[in-house]
Amino acid sequence: MRLPDFEAWAIFACVVEHRSFSGAAAAIGVSKATVSKAIARLEAQLGTALFHRTSRRLTLTDSGTALAERAGRILAEAQAAEEAALDSAKAPAGMVRIAAPITFGIRFVADAIADLIAAHPGIEIDLRLSDARVDIVADGFDIALRIADLPDSSLRARRLAPITARVVAAPAYLEQHGTPRHPADLAHHACFLYANAIGTWHFRKADGEEAAVRPAGPLTTDNGDAMLPALLAGLGIARLPDFIIDRELAAGKLVEILQDWSPMNIALHLLTPPSTLRPARVELVIDFLSQRFRNLCTRS
Repeated sequence: MRLPDFEAWAIFACVVEHRSFSGAAAAIGVSKATVSKAIARLEAQLGTALFHRTSRRLTLTDSGTALAERAGRILAEAQAAEEAALDSAKAPAGMVRIAAPITFGIRFVADAIADLIAAHPGIEIDLRLSDARVDIVADGFDIALRIADLPDSSLRARRLAPITARVVAAPAYLEQHGTPRHPADLAHHACFLYANAIGTWHFRKADGEEAAVRPAGPLTTDNGDAMLPALLAGLGIARLPDFIIDRELAAGKLVEILQDWSPMNIALHLLTPPSTLRPARVELVIDFLSQRFRNLCTRS
């Protein structure tokens, strides 16, 4: 049995990451000639070119593009295996990169990270807040927190807690346009939409009856807080999680409608890349966040 050329695969992954032979050589501490020989060796073994080379640019061929993600996983698996072995002999330490939604990140994750760093001084956190659906493998994240009806994915997902979402409007809007009594009525109202979740809204009653509607309206945004000014101005209806609207509901500035109908399948998930090998520092942060956010925002 001939073993794969793991060194060449790892060097290929580094070239893809740095977009140059010289950049990869500098990053891993070898000569540019070593990098060139490794790529040539891998191309000979595979029988295909991995890069288009010109004097000014280095771009992946179709074959290179198809193999780049697998090469990155080979390198990541090897790095994780080494780190796991080293971590077993010492307290977890080092960088963990986390992606989280903006509003949830500011209101909940930031406090959790402060407590995490205080309890584990060796851990460093790179926290990026965005409501875009990041590619955690391509963007190099160890963990992503996501609030969604999570579709099938190659990522590893842990459901941490249900999230209470409510359909709300300002009293002024309901006085002018009437109050929806059934989810189907929303089709005749101005609704505000999440840019990353445009589509059908699903509902279920306590007796098991289900309903679905595809709403439309004048505002689409990727952040729930950005809906609040238009909501409070009485310009439409939105479906938002409690942690965004709880103060406005308590103050009577917004009113919950369709209270007999619960939006379906919304939950906080913790996602990680598909690899089963993770450094101890990442496992520590996963366990910390899982414990912190378990049973968060359950419906009252």
